Amino acid sequence: MDDWQGHARALADQITHPGSRWYPVVAATPRHLFVPAWWERDGSVWTLRRGPAAAAYADRSLVTRVGEAHADQADQNDRPAGRPTSSSTLPSLCLTMYRHAQIADGQDVLDVGTGSGYGTGLLARRYGDRRITSIDVDQYLVAVAARRLDEMGLWPSMLAVDATGPLPGTFDRIISTVSVPSIPRSWLRALRPGGRLVTTIAGTWMILVVTRTPDGVVGQVARDWAGFMPVRSGLDYPVVLAFDEIAGRDGETVGPGRYPVLDVADAWDLATAFHLAAPGVAHDYRRGPDGQHTALMAHPDGSWARATAVSTDTPTVHQGGPRRLWDALDRVRDDWLRLGMSPWLGAQAIVRDDGSIRLIRGTWRATIPATTGA
Repeated sequence: MDDWQGHARALADQITHPGSRWYPVVAATPRHLFVPAWWERDGSVWTLRRGPAAAAYADRSLVTRVGEAHADQADQNDRPAGRPTSSSTLPSLCLTMYRHAQIADGQDVLDVGTGSGYGTGLLARRYGDRRITSIDVDQYLVAVAARRLDEMGLWPSMLAVDATGPLPGTFDRIISTVSVPSIPRSWLRALRPGGRLVTTIAGTWMILVVTRTPDGVVGQVARDWAGFMPVRSGLDYPVVLAFDEIAGRDGETVGPGRYPVLDVADAWDLATAFHLAAPGVAHDYRRGPDGQHTALMAHPDGSWARATAVSTDTPTVHQGGPRRLWDALDRVRDDWLRLGMSPWLGAQAIVRDDGSIRLIRGTWRATIPATTGA
C-alpha cells in the first residue's frame, strides 16, 4: 500500500509551509480516501482513473463526476458525455479560498459545494466538525462524503441542499467552491452581521470577498483569481447550446477579425472583462490540423460567432443572431489594451439587496445583474 502520509506531507510542503496552521491539517488528511476514482479527458473522451494513492496528492483538480456519471460508480469501459459536474478542487485553491475568508476559531462556516468532501475535511479538522456545515445539490455526493468523513472521525453537518434556495441556518462565514451568476438572496439572509462571504462569479475568474457591515454588504474583488464550476439546481447542466452545429454554420456576416484567435474561456483576465460586457456567453475552443484553431461563442438569445485561423494569422469570423459577439469581443480587447490592466482586480464591490454587484475602481464601473430566483 502506498505511504499516503508521506504523499500528504509532500502536498503540505508544496501548498503551505511548516509554520502555517494549515500544514498539519493538510499533512493529516487522506485525500485518496475522498477521491478513489476520477475522470480524465483526452480530447473529447473521458476515461476512468483509479489510484495509485500518490496521484490523489497532486495539487490539481480531479473531476469526479461527468454529466450524471460518478467516477466511483463507473466501470472502466464507461465513456460519459457532457460537462464536468463535480470535482475535488486542487488543494492549494481550497486554502486560497479559506484564507480569503479569514476564518476564526469559534465561527460557524457554511461550505457550499461538498464535492468529494476533501475541503470539508480540511475545514472540519482545522476548526472543529461542529462548526462546519457542508451542502451540495447531489444527495449521493453528500452521503458518500459523510461516510468518508466518518471514517476519519469527523462529523460535520452534511446536507443535500440546492444552494440557490433557502439555506440551513445563519453563518459567520460562507465559502463557495461553486460559482454563482450573482449573489443568491438566500446567502445574504444567511450571512450574520460581521460575516464574510467568499465566492467566484460564474463566467469570470473573479474571487469576490465581501462582509456584512452596518452600511451593507461590501468588500472587493481579490487581487487573485480562481474558476469553479457554476452552481446547478439539478443533476446536470441543461443542454442549451449546440457548438457542433455552430461549427459548420455559415454566418449572416462573414469577415476578418482584428485580433488572433484564442481560447477565450481560458484567458482569465480577458474572459472576465468580456463577461462583464456581455454576460451569459458560452465558449468552446477546438484545435485542428496544421495549426488551425477555432473559437466558438454562443448566447441563449441566439447570437453566435465562430473565428478560425492558422496560428496567429488574421481569423475569418462568421457571426449570426441578434448580436455580433466577436465584434463585442474585439471591442473588449480594445479597452483591455487601452487600460493596460484588468480594472476589476481589486475593485470595490457593493452587493445590493437583490444580489446584484456593483464594481468600482477609479473611474471604471461595472454591474453584475441579479439573477431571477437567486
